[in-house]
Amino acid sequence: MTRLLLASRNAKKLDELRRILAAEGVTGVEVVGLDAVPDYPEAPETGATFEENAMAKAVDAVRATGLPAVADDSGLSVDALNGMPGVLSARWSGGHGDDRANLDLLLGQLADVPDERRGAAFVSAAALATPDGQQVVVRGEWRGVLVRERRGENGFGYDPVFVPEGETRTSAELTPAEKDADSHRGRALRLLLPHLRTLPAPTA
Repeated sequence: MTRLLLASRNAKKLDELRRILAAEGVTGVEVVGLDAVPDYPEAPETGATFEENAMAKAVDAVRATGLPAVADDSGLSVDALNGMPGVLSARWSGGHGDDRANLDLLLGQLADVPDERRGAAFVSAAALATPDGQQVVVRGEWRGVLVRERRGENGFGYDPVFVPEGETRTSAELTPAEKDADSHRGRALRLLLPHLRTLPAPTA
């Protein structure tokens, strides 16, 4: 069994990757999160792009643990805000990971934006780095529109106000399986599957 480190402490992201691998029939890979390995210094996300941040996290994880590692950097790109919050999505309100404050600020900024200009996309860059020096980074996007009121209890981040193209429900109203099938992270992780299927078995 090959151990694959997801360089995240987000339990929902860990569950998501495990579900996708199982659904796609990938066997022989055990996905673990940062809580399963000794602590190491995590570099701040200072890249100008999702791809730079994802790869930096994956490379740091490999150096610290010796395990092949997947890392993602994802966020919301809002048309009316010229692509922001972008790489700043998790700390849009100032603090890192305060979903409620981030969403409150975004809704306030878009309060006067008409419905026809509320387009947005969730973006995810997923990077794989391995101890033998392999580095791959891919990008998934999920287009939709932003509604004015929170709806739904599933998901996290900006999910409660994002309605994907072709849907009437927000991302937070979709089931985990429905979200996996179409989400930005699901799309990016599937692009990594050919590389995950060929991870070398651990040496004895």
